[in-house]
Amino acid sequence: MNVKTGNTGTSKTTSWKVVLPFYLYAAIAFFVATILLLISAPDITKHYFTPHVLATTHIMALGWGTMMILGASHQLVPVMIEGELYSDNLAYISFVLAALGIPLLAYGFYVFDMGWPAKWGGGLVISAIVAYLINLSVSMVKSGHENIHAVFVFTAALWLLTTAIAGLFLVYNFSYPLLPASSIAYLPLHAHMGIVGWFLLLVTGIGSRLIPMFLISKYNNIQQLWWIYGLINGGLLAFVFFFLYSDSRLLLVLPLLAVSAAIALFCNFCYRSYQQRIRKQLDEQMKLSLLSVLMMSLPLIFLVLNIISLIILPKENTKLVTTYGFIIFFGWITAIILGMTFKTLPFIVWNKVYLRLAGKGKTPNPKELFSDKIFNRMSLAYISGFLLFPAGMLLHYTFILQSAAVLLILTSFLYNWNVIKIMMHKPVLL
Repeated sequence: MNVKTGNTGTSKTTSWKVVLPFYLYAAIAFFVATILLLISAPDITKHYFTPHVLATTHIMALGWGTMMILGASHQLVPVMIEGELYSDNLAYISFVLAALGIPLLAYGFYVFDMGWPAKWGGGLVISAIVAYLINLSVSMVKSGHENIHAVFVFTAALWLLTTAIAGLFLVYNFSYPLLPASSIAYLPLHAHMGIVGWFLLLVTGIGSRLIPMFLISKYNNIQQLWWIYGLINGGLLAFVFFFLYSDSRLLLVLPLLAVSAAIALFCNFCYRSYQQRIRKQLDEQMKLSLLSVLMMSLPLIFLVLNIISLIILPKENTKLVTTYGFIIFFGWITAIILGMTFKTLPFIVWNKVYLRLAGKGKTPNPKELFSDKIFNRMSLAYISGFLLFPAGMLLHYTFILQSAAVLLILTSFLYNWNVIKIMMHKPVLL
């Protein structure tokens, strides 16, 4: 395979009709998840394996994070491979299958019914991922111009499929003895294949392309990116092996060190890009995106604390585990989406509205399609809610958790307001 590493070439774009449904669905899912977070606040202090917490986690992981990434990657991958998306129809099929499967799965968890809603929901989500993978792989093969960022995306999608299949096995394990232990025993494996294999690998792959692009940076170190790629995949494969075939908790330190090194290299990549940027003034969206990179260290700290707790204590510390999960899904994943949405969505809608009007008059700048004031208030509510929730979790105060959840509901409301404002934009010639 000839892997191109440069940023030159003819850029291809995907129709807005393919991309926008994913963005809108993700925005609504984020709002629903924050409401469920408020409702489930009393349960969260008890244990993470409760119906409401499971439903909220999967809406965040699939409805918010995954749907947003699928939508953005349909737009970005053709640019990366200097080709075209193989099939708009496959993209529509992927959206419809996921859009139907996610609420079914979440409902199954919410009422804790591992019958047909959860099983059909999981099956539909897997079918959506398969459609996405077929579209992605054929697009890359037909283009012949894959680059390292596209390799990151494709490998992450394989991990997503593996995670979803493992999750469906856990759902069926409630009804049939498919696995040698209970489903809850395999949750760490299922969760970390998704967190590290899907989210971390994809965020580093796409982030290493978008962050230098939006900073207008000259920095580009392909060897460093290959090291990141190898460390993440190697660390995750080692974790899977040790989890399944070893009883030693000390061995878990090895994959943790590999993934930590990958995150450190990615932070260094972003810092070097920041140092060598041409655009000196950063907008608020870019600041929030760069903050999300720094926030990647927080889950590592809590993961280390969890491993130490497992080694010292006879049972896991559920407060640490729950806080660790919150920091991942409501932390760096949400932060980078909040920032990057308003760097990518305005351009997509601008092309939809104004491309046919080129040369007929002066058009607004893409960044004028949304409100900076709403964005800044959203960022303030988000950071306040994000900082408050772990405090409430560790101090075991439900009132603090509920207050944090209200701030996150406000965050999602303001986010939706700006997203809808962009999508409803009508042509204006200045």
